[in-house]
Amino acid sequence: MTRKFPRFLLATVFVISVTALAQTASAGPALPAAPSAAGSTPDTTVGGTGSKIGTINIEQAIFASNEGQRDFEVLSKKLEPKQTELKSMNDEVESLKKQLSAQGDKLNDDSRGTLVKQVEDKQKKLERSVQDARDDAQAQQNEIAQRILQKMAPIIVKYAGDKGFGLIMDTSNPWPQGPVLWAGPSVDITKAIVDAYNAQSGVPAPTRPTTAKPAATGATKPAAPAGATKPATTTPPPK
Repeated sequence: MTRKFPRFLLATVFVISVTALAQTASAGPALPAAPSAAGSTPDTTVGGTGSKIGTINIEQAIFASNEGQRDFEVLSKKLEPKQTELKSMNDEVESLKKQLSAQGDKLNDDSRGTLVKQVEDKQKKLERSVQDARDDAQAQQNEIAQRILQKMAPIIVKYAGDKGFGLIMDTSNPWPQGPVLWAGPSVDITKAIVDAYNAQSGVPAPTRPTTAKPAATGATKPAAPAGATKPATTTPPPK
């Protein structure tokens, strides 16, 4: 079965723009508060006098980190049985639809009505199951993202302060959904942050490339997913 991987939705995690993450950052970072429910953001209040502006793709940084690749791959494997179950349900619905299409005009009213109701009931059950599975998958991937973000935030703040940045803007969402219309690769610090996070976490690089984001479990697609994306290679930040 081919898995479908939608664009990872971190709206509940990144409630505030990361522009506030490293603004006025030159002193050492304050440790974030203990992880809380998805939707909270780490405490990264610091003081500083940096003047440069930089960008970071937080979503990409989380996925590109060794810990993120490991944990999202584990989650994808965990969700596979549910995907198989939903595919089986979907196949059953499609089979009944084909049967109705092929035999509908040959059945008497009672038999046809029974078959129609069977299709409708199973379709509704499938849709409910798909939505429940998507909600569960979303909650689990948000939990992973929030946990990594809590540990990554002080690294971003320290890096920004050390390199003289006064403002770091998140480019996870392209303009106009996101705040950045255009930024050159020379101001992007994503790769530097991923490297620093990997060094601090001690999590080894995956033994094979991870090309898929966590699955939105479901045999049918309530929303049209985008294709999986690999973390883009970014230009090293300015010294």
